[in-house]
Amino acid sequence: MENAIHSLQQEIIDFEINTPEDLETFRLKYTVRKGLIAALFSQLKSVDPAEKPRIGQLLNELKQSADARLIEAEEKAAATASESSQGIDLTLPGRRYFTGSEHPVQKVLGEMKKIFSDMGFGIATGPELELDHYNFDMLNFPPDHPARDMQDTFFITNNGNAEPDILLRTHTSPVQVRVMLDQKPPIRVICPGKVYRNEAISSRSYCVFHQLEGLYIDKNVSFADLKATIYSFARQMFGTDVQLRFRPSFFPFTEPSAEVDVTCYLCGGKGCRVCKKSGWLEIMGCGMVHPNVMRNCGIDPETWSGYAFGMGVDRTVLLRYKIDDIRLLFENDLRMLKQFTT
Repeated sequence: MENAIHSLQQEIIDFEINTPEDLETFRLKYTVRKGLIAALFSQLKSVDPAEKPRIGQLLNELKQSADARLIEAEEKAAATASESSQGIDLTLPGRRYFTGSEHPVQKVLGEMKKIFSDMGFGIATGPELELDHYNFDMLNFPPDHPARDMQDTFFITNNGNAEPDILLRTHTSPVQVRVMLDQKPPIRVICPGKVYRNEAISSRSYCVFHQLEGLYIDKNVSFADLKATIYSFARQMFGTDVQLRFRPSFFPFTEPSAEVDVTCYLCGGKGCRVCKKSGWLEIMGCGMVHPNVMRNCGIDPETWSGYAFGMGVDRTVLLRYKIDDIRLLFENDLRMLKQFTT
């Protein structure tokens, strides 16, 4: 036993520790519970009782020697690492880290939300997977309206009259319906979100896009209030020199209805392929909330009146940043997105 202790003592002294791997090997071989020193301690019970005190002292000295060697090696390794870190050349150029930024659609949507919030509009959201009842029926769409056709709508289920159909919402107007059902007038909200339509993909249209709709219901609300709101928004969004025009139109959920155009940003109104040679670009549809829609939501149209409007956020992005192809907003091309990092 005594010879084994002396032999292990010499082995510990002679062990070379030059790398972190050597240090870990030394620790595992000698100092852990299942190491060689612990194995000798387990043999102490078989030593002659008269010799146990002396052998026990030798084992303790062996363990202390191994622990001291381990601490010395750890301190030396730490000092070496500190010296190497101090040798960094601070004159070398730093590494460039690329950080993410807001997508241009989210940037513009944030600006639009702020403009309307400053006008007193709240923000309401709703599900993208919607019932036909909220998407069409409550909004005064007749059963044979073209918008119900499969060419325009992505239906998840189409059960006829058996059960309510489920679809990807084609506009955020169902959110307005839910708000009118849940809240009593006066109501003033905007409803931003994604919408889906089964349309041909081109430079001006996509099958999924972002929309922001607005709703204001109160007593004595007129079309003049609607125009004032849209003019205020357009001047803040596109500049004080922007020109607008209102064209009579038709929507099942508003009466009277209109579409709003702004002068084309590319040709200045002269006519180009983006504006189809007209000099104008449509930015939104609007109108006074149809009495049938208000009745469907439990609001008396004899007491209350209101207006609604809806615009494509993506098209506004094209106007703001002079992008001539809406598909660029969905392709995640870093060459385009890096232009919006500031």
